[in-house]
Amino acid sequence: MERIELSILRNLIHNEDYARKVIPFLNLDYFDIRVESVICQEIIDFIAKYNKLLTTEVLQIEVQNRDDLTEDEYKEISQIIPSLEQTDINDEWLLDATEKWCRDRAIYLALMSSIKIADGQDENKGRDSIPSILSDALAVSFDNHIGHDYLEDYEQRYESYHKKEDKIPFDLEFFNRITKGGLPNKTLNIALAGTGVGKSLFMCHVASSVLLQGKNVLYITLEMAEEKIAERIDANLLDVNIKDISDLPRVLFENKVTGIAKKTQGNLIIKEYPTASAHSGHFKALLNELLLKKSFKPDILFIDYLNICASSRYNKLGSVNSYSYIKAIAEELRGLAVEFNLPIVSATQTTRSGYGNSDVDLTDTSESFGLPATADLMFALISTDELEGLNQIMVKQLKNRYNDPTLNKRFVVGIDRAKMRLYDCAQDAGGELVDSGQEEPTMTKFLDMKNKFAALQFNE
Repeated sequence: MERIELSILRNLIHNEDYARKVIPFLNLDYFDIRVESVICQEIIDFIAKYNKLLTTEVLQIEVQNRDDLTEDEYKEISQIIPSLEQTDINDEWLLDATEKWCRDRAIYLALMSSIKIADGQDENKGRDSIPSILSDALAVSFDNHIGHDYLEDYEQRYESYHKKEDKIPFDLEFFNRITKGGLPNKTLNIALAGTGVGKSLFMCHVASSVLLQGKNVLYITLEMAEEKIAERIDANLLDVNIKDISDLPRVLFENKVTGIAKKTQGNLIIKEYPTASAHSGHFKALLNELLLKKSFKPDILFIDYLNICASSRYNKLGSVNSYSYIKAIAEELRGLAVEFNLPIVSATQTTRSGYGNSDVDLTDTSESFGLPATADLMFALISTDELEGLNQIMVKQLKNRYNDPTLNKRFVVGIDRAKMRLYDCAQDAGGELVDSGQEEPTMTKFLDMKNKFAALQFNE
């Protein structure tokens, strides 16, 4: 019975359609016999250089010109080449068989690599990379989609316009308005604020609300301890002043947490990393490990916060500037959101000039203007003495790929710092800080009722 490797090599020479579909996914390491790997390399190199298939005659010449083959290897290749003449075979079956072979070989190589890492024989990789290696191998598949044909694929495009997108909704009305119903998957969403304004409070509040929706939440902290984040979420969910949590009797605390567990099908996991030590590669390994060990797949990921992450591509101790470094972190996190099909929420600091400013702008983004260029949604959280006295915080849209950022550009939300909670509030309380002409639901309902009452009196 002929080995699948020979069928693959044969059709790489004679079947152009097959070759162009398969070559992007072929790895020379998949071939466990070196001479077959050499033949495959020559075929791929020729197609890449001349954009056409080579013949067995050209293959023989190219192999003959190599100086890295032993005499026995050259003789073996010379015996294989004549057997690579064209034969009839079902193209669909061959494509499926090739995909299965690639996946099987990738899994085998991943297992061998994992064993080597586990035995401490790989100096470049630690055991935390094993879940990622195995996950990548299991994900090997042929993606034959080569793009959207604007004229031919109009039906698919029309259907997409009317397909309801999966989103994670907020429990705050104006945030749902500006995002058209919540945060979509594969997005990076950034809150910009000064120190102590409420970046972590905002993320803890949204994380709590998403948990109550029955969703799985992963909260990564690089600034505060896991227990401190959990304490803030306790204050929000248990409806207890944060300074009083430690005074709760054990039974009462247990009953409150049990009551929350009964209200939701979701779960919340908090993971702490040392400041500036973890990057998207660590987060990817964590996501894979959680899936393997706990069958936990988050619906949303919070990272507290972006500027104290590391980059997987740059060494901060090197010569890279802050613009490139922070932009790289943002790009890596957005890539992580796309890979794992979830929204990521993070935060960034304002500059010194932006701290305390009642009209923060994109230029007040600390360290890198490249961050807002990458984010899908970016908004500022602004606190002033006036707002603080009203127990409110102002939100100003800075960038919005979901909706027109000039609509509801500024609005206020109520803030209860003692219970780490945000809530909807009337917009007129913000005074001149809130956009004039902004649609306000409470006032709209009042005017509607007033008009209906006047019409009723006129009819009578």
